[in-house]
Amino acid sequence: AAMVQKYQSPVRVYKHPFELIMAAYERRFPTCPLIPMFVASDTVNEYKSEDEAIHVIERRCKLDIDAPRLLKKIAGVDYVYFVQKNSLNRRERTLHIEAYNETFSNRVIINEHCSYTVHPDNEDWTCFEQSASLDIKSFFGFESTVEKIAMKQYTSNIKKGKEIIEYYLKQLEEEGITFVPRWTPPVTCKSDSSTSHPRRPVSPAVNIPDSSTKEGLSNKEILNTSSSPAEPTAGTPDDKLDADYIKRYLGDLTPMQESCLIRLRQWLQETHKGKIPKDEHILRFLRARDFNIDKAREILCQSLTWRKQHQVDYILDTWNPPQVLQDYYAGGWHHHDKDGRPLYVLRLGQMDTKGLVRALGEEALLRYVLSINEEGLRRCEENTKVFGRPISSWTCLVDLEGLNMRHLWRPGVKALLRIIEVVEANYPETLGRLLILRAPRVFPVLWTLVSPFIDDNTRKKFLIYAGNDYQGPGGLLDYIDKEIIPDFLGGECMCEVPEGGLVPKSLYRTAEELENEDVKLWTETIYQSASVFKGAPHEVLIQIVDASSVITWDFDVCKGDIVFNIFHSKRAPQPPKKDSLGAHSITSPGGNNVQLIDKVWQLGCDYSMVESPLICKEGESVQGSHVTRWPGFYILQWKFHSMPACATTNLPRVDDVLASLQVSSHKCKVMYYTEVIGSEDFRGSMTSLESSHSGFSQLSAATTSSSQSHSSSMISR
Repeated sequence: AAMVQKYQSPVRVYKHPFELIMAAYERRFPTCPLIPMFVASDTVNEYKSEDEAIHVIERRCKLDIDAPRLLKKIAGVDYVYFVQKNSLNRRERTLHIEAYNETFSNRVIINEHCSYTVHPDNEDWTCFEQSASLDIKSFFGFESTVEKIAMKQYTSNIKKGKEIIEYYLKQLEEEGITFVPRWTPPVTCKSDSSTSHPRRPVSPAVNIPDSSTKEGLSNKEILNTSSSPAEPTAGTPDDKLDADYIKRYLGDLTPMQESCLIRLRQWLQETHKGKIPKDEHILRFLRARDFNIDKAREILCQSLTWRKQHQVDYILDTWNPPQVLQDYYAGGWHHHDKDGRPLYVLRLGQMDTKGLVRALGEEALLRYVLSINEEGLRRCEENTKVFGRPISSWTCLVDLEGLNMRHLWRPGVKALLRIIEVVEANYPETLGRLLILRAPRVFPVLWTLVSPFIDDNTRKKFLIYAGNDYQGPGGLLDYIDKEIIPDFLGGECMCEVPEGGLVPKSLYRTAEELENEDVKLWTETIYQSASVFKGAPHEVLIQIVDASSVITWDFDVCKGDIVFNIFHSKRAPQPPKKDSLGAHSITSPGGNNVQLIDKVWQLGCDYSMVESPLICKEGESVQGSHVTRWPGFYILQWKFHSMPACATTNLPRVDDVLASLQVSSHKCKVMYYTEVIGSEDFRGSMTSLESSHSGFSQLSAATTSSSQSHSSSMISR
């Protein structure tokens, strides 16, 4: 099977002007001692414009690939030839390089694109970027070997690219060349006016923000000194990662790892409508799936949907843990370990898990653990700034002193397993180390219950000490500074973590109370839920005053399949009548069902459709937007989608029969959220919207060009 490997580099910034970098770059030809495999190169074609602003040169390069002798024998070649076409534009100060393989071009397709351009915020700096794709159609049965060799050669050369430019820059400096003048148009009296005009459109390309030039700082530096280094403005397509930033904030990544991060991040920017996670968080999902970009994307999308549904982004600012938790939950943050990781201390043995579950229910407990994890993410970011190196995980110290049979109470263990599961799915690679201290005799029993739910990668980070072993060699002191060992472990540091203790039975609540409490917790979100029945769609009215507004929507289809429509009407619909089917809604809390479009209204006369209908399957999450062209009334409609029988045979397919049985109640459920945004606030500019009037991209063939709304159908079903 053909495999396509892709590579996308971060931006490498050279703090030298473009012209000097070009002088260094030219020295690589015809051969370069630093790239031993680059044996020779001949110029095949050359073109220079009259004013010398444009110089295009095409070379045939001869490479001696480091491949096993046997493979060369089978392939019958000693050298591999590439064609490289360089287009230099001295007026625009850009060099574009295109390269592809000539040898084996019917079996293997290699394409590479590189560019040297002027840094957008500093015209004396140069940016370098490269991307490539490798598609192996067939290679005498050695496809995977060839792929490995190609990737290995390629990635080792990426690392060299920078060294080579720096080597020649140094060489130039030794020869006394530290400045190369910029290109200027040749001066002739006659063409004076004509050369000054074509240069006009060039200037906007060098976009120099006022604020940053005043202080003599580039934008990148401003980013790095500002309070939150990891948040370049989200969602601007030219917001790229540069190599120095990756090293400082994310760590040492291999070229392929960098490429995965950049590609996944780019995919999110293009398709994800909500808040885009921070780079270090995207990286955690990639690490959790060994940088398999498709698997990482899947778990990341599921997690983003989960975050959105449960409003996790707002948990720290809006949720106040109940007093019972503050008094009896024996856990808290306590300084940091020797590696600079935030340290969380949990006195599990002192904690009455049974009492907490009985007094609070599973949901409130889970919420609390989520808020701890959110705080952990924040502390990692903080420590990354403070310690000057990337810190992306925390250390957890669990003290089991006092653990007893109460802790093995089934509902308590069940709650614990569910919490572990949610945390594993949404905070991967955040636990740097887990120190389990004073493990008692019952511990192995608990461990057998819990360990199957814990990811192998995570389990490797567990260190378990029985009794007082933690005080001996290889113990706590290897991981935590003496000054901060908590008092209850025989250290000198006052630890603020609550003591725990038994939750008074007077605080216990009945199962029914807890049930209602749980429902309330998850419905207090900005999402509304609606029920849709056969013959009774759910409709929402939006009144638009300012013609060019943007209506955005975001909904999850929780049950059944629906069709989503958006209509415009000049006249106000009648006040909604609750449909007679409203009786159904007792079954679901807050599941409303409203019809606005009058039965006598005619489509195309009283109201019109402004987007093509979108079919949404159960479990899908859909986000989109519509730029309004006229003021008036817009109606969003979710309608029951009835399955057509299979057209060719007229016999129902098995799938259809099963599906119709499943939704035999003919009831669908949607959770939705919608808001209207002034066009100027909508992610940048109006132009980006104009080009894509349809909110439904990949879904309706008619409007494939649209980029405005991708529906990411990545919900955990």
